[in-house]
Amino acid sequence: MRKDKLEEILTAIKAGKLDVDEAVRELRHLPFRDLGFANVDSHRELRQGFPEVIFGEGKDAGKIAAIAKEMINSGHNVLITRLDEEKARHISGEIDGAEYVSDAGVMKIIKGEIKVEGKGDILVVSAGTSDIPVAEEAFHTADMMGNRVERLYDVGVAGIHRLLSRHEKLAGASVIIAVAGMEGALPSVVGGLVSCPVIAVPTSVGYGASFNGVTALLAMLNSCASGVTVVNIDNGFGAAYAASLINRV
Repeated sequence: MRKDKLEEILTAIKAGKLDVDEAVRELRHLPFRDLGFANVDSHRELRQGFPEVIFGEGKDAGKIAAIAKEMINSGHNVLITRLDEEKARHISGEIDGAEYVSDAGVMKIIKGEIKVEGKGDILVVSAGTSDIPVAEEAFHTADMMGNRVERLYDVGVAGIHRLLSRHEKLAGASVIIAVAGMEGALPSVVGGLVSCPVIAVPTSVGYGASFNGVTALLAMLNSCASGVTVVNIDNGFGAAYAASLINRV
């Protein structure tokens, strides 16, 4: 249940426009709904400010669609991450208005207004074009969570003049998500240029000794730039969620 919907119910009770029995019927599925195979957390937006996000990997399309429908019935917009095209086609056939973003592997089902709650701007920066899928997961997650979000892609250290020429854009951000594979140097460079928090996202992009992102992860964890924090490999969603929390303070 959305916060504004709960406020509407409580206001109606206070004004005598809604009796207690009707309110109980409205609230009967709080704090979760048992679907047999999943317990859908309809209370999460009230607790944390954002509704539950569906992780699509490892679930069949029918179950994902059922969870999404339950969330829609509870008044939520829906974000599904790590979703492939085959599952997306199935879900789109069951739910009107579902938008699949193939570059990001996410699906957005928007049934209500997304209010901008963020105080400033989140900037998603990628080192190379191969890092864009993870960067796009971060971008669309931050957007769904009510932030003003901008992109700055393909500005890695192999051509560092591309990054330095965008210094004003970097300086104007409230939070920066820096996405990089290979040796993972980008967040350290960005962290040395700005005064805002930098969330580093290592990607699994790179040749053999990159160890599917482990090299970038360790490099970012050992960054000498202050203010850089690190999420897991390819975790654009986690970076955007953390950035959204920071941007609301």
